[in-house]
Amino acid sequence: MNRRTFIASTAALALAPAFSLPAFAAARKGKFKGQKGHITTGGVTVKDGKIILESSFSFDGAPDPRVGFGKGGKYSKNTDFAVLKKNKGKQTYTIPSNLNADDYDTVVIWCRKFSVPLGYAKIK
Repeated sequence: MNRRTFIASTAALALAPAFSLPAFAAARKGKFKGQKGHITTGGVTVKDGKIILESSFSFDGAPDPRVGFGKGGKYSKNTDFAVLKKNKGKQTYTIPSNLNADDYDTVVIWCRKFSVPLGYAKIK
């Protein structure tokens, strides 16, 4: 490499934008508590655009259970985005791009049919 090529390539590097990795929020975790007479237990993790119900997750069942978010332990209806896949065990849900998980402090299992909260987990 001659001096002119070296100077040109060095100048190009100085003008190029710095490479950076995307910032991800830290994982937030919580433990479920049942509501309205339902038994909902186990852990949940929210990270990297996903809600992960841990292998310890267990729910006693109800019609039309849904997964969503809330604030202060109360369900936010505009966050209903997935049908609960199963009543026990590990399962993962991708959070839609129109929802910002950082805007909420609670993961909620909700009965859409009867508008009843079934369980919630405050996430920290």
